[in-house]
Amino acid sequence: MKYSNLLVPTLRDAPSDAEVISHKLMLRAGMIRKLAAGIYTYLPLGLLTIRKVETIIREEMNAAGAQELLLPIVMPRELWEESGRWPVYGKELLRFKDRHERDFCFGPTHEEAVTDLVRNEIHSYRQLPLALYQIQTKFRDEVRPRFGLMRGREFIMKDCYSFDRDEKAATETYWRMFEAYKKIFKRCGLEFRPVEAGTGEIGGTLSHEFHVLAGSGESEIFASDDPDIAYTDEKVPADKICPKTKQPLKSFRGIEVGQVFYLGTKYSEAFKATYSDAEGKPQHLVMGCYGIGVGRTAAAAIEQNHDANGIVWPLGISPYSVQVIPIAVDDENVRNISFDIYEKLQKQGVDVLIDDRSESPGVKFKDADLIGIPLRVK
Repeated sequence: MKYSNLLVPTLRDAPSDAEVISHKLMLRAGMIRKLAAGIYTYLPLGLLTIRKVETIIREEMNAAGAQELLLPIVMPRELWEESGRWPVYGKELLRFKDRHERDFCFGPTHEEAVTDLVRNEIHSYRQLPLALYQIQTKFRDEVRPRFGLMRGREFIMKDCYSFDRDEKAATETYWRMFEAYKKIFKRCGLEFRPVEAGTGEIGGTLSHEFHVLAGSGESEIFASDDPDIAYTDEKVPADKICPKTKQPLKSFRGIEVGQVFYLGTKYSEAFKATYSDAEGKPQHLVMGCYGIGVGRTAAAAIEQNHDANGIVWPLGISPYSVQVIPIAVDDENVRNISFDIYEKLQKQGVDVLIDDRSESPGVKFKDADLIGIPLRVK
């Protein structure tokens, strides 16, 4: 891509309402623009990073045995009444009526919709196990949207739902997804910790949050030397000693980017979602669910990876892998050599940006530092 053809409206200063570094830098780097409170437009650079995060997620979800589908964003009240969540979810659930005065909601999560689908399509133990996922826009009417993509009202989320015959099989699926999440965040180039956590409004009996470590993180977590053992402030032992390693737990700040839940039969019982076992007897499906905030992951990467000049993208999720910066683009020799490098990289399948603008080296370098593409040729 030529810089002169790319919509990258960089800013010298961040808007006054931008509070955290990721929000400031995504606005300044021309990655997002605010449309309304907690609702953002993804500009080309921002969307390129989002798509790279999504690609990593898809590859690892597919490798873990999950299948991608796409559920409706809008769901009828009746489904949420079956689960019991319509009266208790709160004002975060955006509710509205259609022209026939029927109640609907805009999905903040999709346990109801996917369980309704599966109860109608899965009937035999031979069809199990099953894991279904989607990457979709969600909406939660947060009382105080803030921090850009970190706590927006409209956001992109990967949500996956698993269905198994029994607790043993469902637990195996849970830990397989747990390992898939570790691979996802490693490939995103992030330092993170899986943290034992509560289940909240989703329900269930077992849950882990995945936190990107960053000094600006909203959450305090307590981690051991084992990278797979950490606790939220609600779960940490009073003496701050890890019950598994017997070592002192260290305090970190974390940004939650994903969570996995063992749901058991909470939703399958509510929806009468059963299958016939080998003896022909009906059994409730045993479920799990697994979410990742896609935009939140990109924002957390910036919170963890930046310097005084701008973003420092991990290579795996940078909008472009390489940026070619001709110092004197009006010099024919410099221009020819620069475009030769650019075209050769393109032919090799490298995603590359060339700054072909007739700007001073200082302007080009300042913009390059701001948008943070990790590899440069100049």
